[in-house]
Amino acid sequence: MADFFNFFASNGSDILFLTWEHIRLVGLAVIVAIIIGVPFGIFITQNETLANLVLAVAGVLMTIPSIALFGIMIPLLSIINQGIGFLPAFIALVLYSQLPIIRNTYIAVKNVDPNMRDAAIGMGMTTWQRLRKVEIPIALPVIMAGIRTAVVLTIGIGAIAAYIGAGGLGEYISRGISTSYSTMVQVGAVSVSVLAVAVDYLLGLVQKRVSPKTAQIK
Repeated sequence: MADFFNFFASNGSDILFLTWEHIRLVGLAVIVAIIIGVPFGIFITQNETLANLVLAVAGVLMTIPSIALFGIMIPLLSIINQGIGFLPAFIALVLYSQLPIIRNTYIAVKNVDPNMRDAAIGMGMTTWQRLRKVEIPIALPVIMAGIRTAVVLTIGIGAIAAYIGAGGLGEYISRGISTSYSTMVQVGAVSVSVLAVAVDYLLGLVQKRVSPKTAQIK
């Protein structure tokens, strides 16, 4: 235990730098996943067959081991000299984030009270106005739950991305394993866990903040 705390004390700045790298990788991946996943989740509510297909494909992606997916990225992106490093890790994390975001968005919008939807239509709202003023505000807490799941998931998978040179807190885990330095592995694992818990807590506060909101038809 003493070695553990001594390592933290001796490598504080390095840990902060790796934490920032981890947050940057995961943050950018989740932002792009939200930009893709939320509109797509809304779009597939209009077509049950397409929804089943999209959710099935996203589910299959989740079953691919992260190391295997990173391995697939290496030869594909080597064509543009980006086989290792940030880009393959970023793409993999975006793909892994899709299922919880698309699924929760789809379920949330699909389960909006039909009476509220009909009332909005009766007031002459366009599809966009109905989504913006009624359906999305009601669905937002469930969408946020999907985003929370995606963030925690990608923080964990992001640690494995260190094996392809993407940086982040996984560096300590990979280096510690390769050198049989158990303290370094423990510090890396604990740091990733603390980061995941802290970010999930913060997003939970955001989710609670948006949960009481109800749609207002104006």
